[in-house]
Amino acid sequence: MLTQQRGSADERRLSKLFRALSPSDRDSLLAFAEFLVQRDRTEPTETVPREPKPTTRPDDETVIGAIKRLSQSYDMLERERLLNETSALMSAHLLQGRGATEVIDDLEALFARHYQEYRSKFSA
Repeated sequence: MLTQQRGSADERRLSKLFRALSPSDRDSLLAFAEFLVQRDRTEPTETVPREPKPTTRPDDETVIGAIKRLSQSYDMLERERLLNETSALMSAHLLQGRGATEVIDDLEALFARHYQEYRSKFSA
């Protein structure tokens, strides 16, 4: 019973915080929540590395859009391994005002590096 009460309090707190955000920050929060949900999905053991499905980077892409695009392009990567670094880059953009283009460049490098680590497991 205590767990239900805590869950309800967490949901109310999250809802209150969500309502206090601007529309663009709400979109960011929702996209990040989707990212967190995806990180727990596990893939069956593979014998051959999967290739990324790259898509063109839009000129006016947002950091959230880049995370979505890269997550789809590199769907074979473990989300939990990307979480800390992705969160740090998102925070640098949202909280510290770091430019979107620079953060997106770093996100692309991060996903590419993790993809190379993923591929190296197959040649070992």
